[in-house]
Amino acid sequence: MSHIIDIKNLKKYFGNTKAVDDISFSVEEGELFAFLGLNGAGKSTTINILVGVLQRDSGECFVNNQSVDDMSKILPNIGIVFQSSVLDKKLSVYDNLRYRAMLYGLSKKEFEKNLEYFVDKLDLKTILKKQLDKLSGGQKRKVDIVRALLHKPKILILDEPTTGLDPKTRKLVWDMINELRKTTNLTVLLTTHYMEEASVADNVVIIDGGKIVAEGSPLTLKNRFASDYIKAYKYDKKLLEVLQNSNIPYKKERQVLEIKFKNTEEAKIFLVENNVLFKDIEIVKGSMDDVFLSVTGKELKENI
Repeated sequence: MSHIIDIKNLKKYFGNTKAVDDISFSVEEGELFAFLGLNGAGKSTTINILVGVLQRDSGECFVNNQSVDDMSKILPNIGIVFQSSVLDKKLSVYDNLRYRAMLYGLSKKEFEKNLEYFVDKLDLKTILKKQLDKLSGGQKRKVDIVRALLHKPKILILDEPTTGLDPKTRKLVWDMINELRKTTNLTVLLTTHYMEEASVADNVVIIDGGKIVAEGSPLTLKNRFASDYIKAYKYDKKLLEVLQNSNIPYKKERQVLEIKFKNTEEAKIFLVENNVLFKDIEIVKGSMDDVFLSVTGKELKENI
């Protein structure tokens, strides 16, 4: 695979604030790439540089092998969903999307054909003629996502795309995006505070205070930074004595005993050595929430 986004030593300062402080990363063509961090960490600043909204202070940024110094060659190949909607509230859904298609040079026939796919996938038929400001927040978000995909871009940039969506609509949106990834090799660069979205990414970069503090696949990050747990639902009372003598951290909530280990291998060894003390268990892998807390000392839900 080749790099479709390549960032090297990127810096962007606002006065004394180092919004983006010498970061480097790359995104492979066709992958789902998650960019995690609290508000003010530097995520949106980086994205705004990638799409030409902001100028960098130094460093190199390439999108689809083109420098961001020439956005005219980049913009036709990307679709962007910003945190705030850029749609016209006084126009209908149809007119908003038709206007966007015209800006990308799509003929009416091409527009109608492309729109049909999204109407079907996201259940938009009943709202096409409605004025945008008459829609619910979730409906507006779906229209924002369609606007970004109408011209069939190579890269989809999603800045907190599913904020405010109910679980059913969020699944609908992601099912469609994943289908496009499979059928068109769409690359997706995502910022999110939903850990279930980050946990299925191919690669993750965590940024804090303008700097990258961790990067890798979700599995790699969880193995490196998160603890594993054994949840014991039924067990011999002698297990508590073993844990205390071994100085293994645990907590008990009602009848469930949660035992903390550094990794899966450590948990497996303990299970083998003490298998007679366990009657009903579950091994729980550390989560991306645990990873984020471990590398930043902060909880990502602070970002909501």
